[in-house]
Amino acid sequence: MIVTRRITFRLYPKPAQERKLYEWRRLHCYLYNSALADRKDSYQKLGKSVGYFDQQNRLPEFKAVWTEFIELGSQALQATLKRLDFAFQRFFKGLGGYPRFQSIRNYSGWTYPATSGWKAHTTGNNGYLELSNLGQIQMRGKARTWGVPTTCTIVYRHGKWYASITVKCEPARKTEDGAIGLDFGTLTAIALSDGQKIENPRYLAATQAKVRQASKQKRRKRAPHRKLKIKGSRRWKKAQQRVSKLVRKAARQRTDWAHKRTAEIVSYNSLVVTEKLNIKGMTSKAKKGKRKHQKTGLNRSILDVGWGMMRGMLAYKETEANGIYLEAPTQKLKPSQRCPECWQVKPKTLEERLHVCPCGCTQDRDVASARVCLLWARGLGTSLLEDADQFGSTKSPKHTGGFRQLAETKRQKLRNLEDSGLETPSSYEAG
Repeated sequence: MIVTRRITFRLYPKPAQERKLYEWRRLHCYLYNSALADRKDSYQKLGKSVGYFDQQNRLPEFKAVWTEFIELGSQALQATLKRLDFAFQRFFKGLGGYPRFQSIRNYSGWTYPATSGWKAHTTGNNGYLELSNLGQIQMRGKARTWGVPTTCTIVYRHGKWYASITVKCEPARKTEDGAIGLDFGTLTAIALSDGQKIENPRYLAATQAKVRQASKQKRRKRAPHRKLKIKGSRRWKKAQQRVSKLVRKAARQRTDWAHKRTAEIVSYNSLVVTEKLNIKGMTSKAKKGKRKHQKTGLNRSILDVGWGMMRGMLAYKETEANGIYLEAPTQKLKPSQRCPECWQVKPKTLEERLHVCPCGCTQDRDVASARVCLLWARGLGTSLLEDADQFGSTKSPKHTGGFRQLAETKRQKLRNLEDSGLETPSSYEAG
């Protein structure tokens, strides 16, 4: 099965190349802001809506006036315009706010949506990235499975350059015939239906003391204030970098730990079942009240474990291993309240960490919940085909239109013209 995977490589440009990358990033940011201003002014002053195709067709005239944009490549410029179009489509569908002008400080980079303008000289382990009008840039990184490169995104983050490359490949992963149920928690990261427990590493909590100390030092420096036109001091910027470095380290440790634990689970089990969790709702902002600080601490603990990240990893890794990943309906099944032996619901508070049922079943609460999920997947108490949510619990995303949909739209227009008997570019060539 051919799928698309994304691999990120760290880039090591030469000083001259790095200056060029900074300049190209600035130009893409200018193009994004100018296209946003064009749409905004056209609608507010002239009452006319400007779409992606209108701005794409004006790119040749734009480059004729601003010649410095020529070396960036036409497809990369179209991708920047499409990024703005994505933002407007999200706004129209109620998925985000009105697009804003981007600052060069926060603008990440640009994208090559096709294979023109760049080439990856690698087999998935280090290599070089070749960009048009720039040359070859050394890159370091290792892909688990390499294939045919399709797109490339240049990203500038935390003072470092990265190349995020998507490839079409056929990943393969070994697994065994086991079946396991999982229950995610904060006290114990993962409780397995066979009785095993994976402890919570608490990477953010381990570095919290250092983060607080570094934040205290940062507060003693002169912080920036844009409304009062006060620039942050150099010492404040250095202190901010120290805080960010500590938080990023904890995030990298959490991601590495999650990859290792999920790969280990998938390697022994071709069926993995867990409960459907509304993480966004569970980690919502605490309301005003006496328990506001407790809710904030709970949100931090949930996010420190990385439930959503591990669920996504389990889903795609089971797919690579030709296995099955399921999520049980929490509200219907009530795995934390249900007994895995007699299948009766016994309400429990959060303080009760031991499941004690009148039928005689006594077990750890999290392990019992994992067993209930596994039994549900095997067909006990519910229909697998009706209630199973395979490959994740999120709803199907609302598409905002990508380059594939764009190409299909163009092909559909050509087919409509041919059906109506009008002349098309292909008919001119045939004549």
